[in-house]
Amino acid sequence: MSDAHHIHHHDDPNAGAEQRKAIWKTFWILLGITALEFLIAFTLHHGVLKVGIFIVMTIVKAFYIVGEFMHLKHETKGLIWSILIPIIFVAWLILALLLEGQAIFDAIFG
Repeated sequence: MSDAHHIHHHDDPNAGAEQRKAIWKTFWILLGITALEFLIAFTLHHGVLKVGIFIVMTIVKAFYIVGEFMHLKHETKGLIWSILIPIIFVAWLILALLLEGQAIFDAIFG
């Protein structure tokens, strides 16, 4: 068998350096957001503000993960907004339901 069919790969120490840099950047960003969530969890008292902050931070983390790992950040702006706008409305709905639910609970049992 001839050597023309064999491909020899040379070890390049810089191969994949850009991908590793992107992975570490993603790791540090998600770690920072998660650390901030833990800080908020252990310092703020229970309440609507705390829940609202967690909802917003969860959406930020989810959007970042989808952008990085599902490559949404490389899509057209129209597709990104068609995904982001409904998520914003759902977050607003959840926050509104939490506020109204608490008001109704206070009115009935308070």
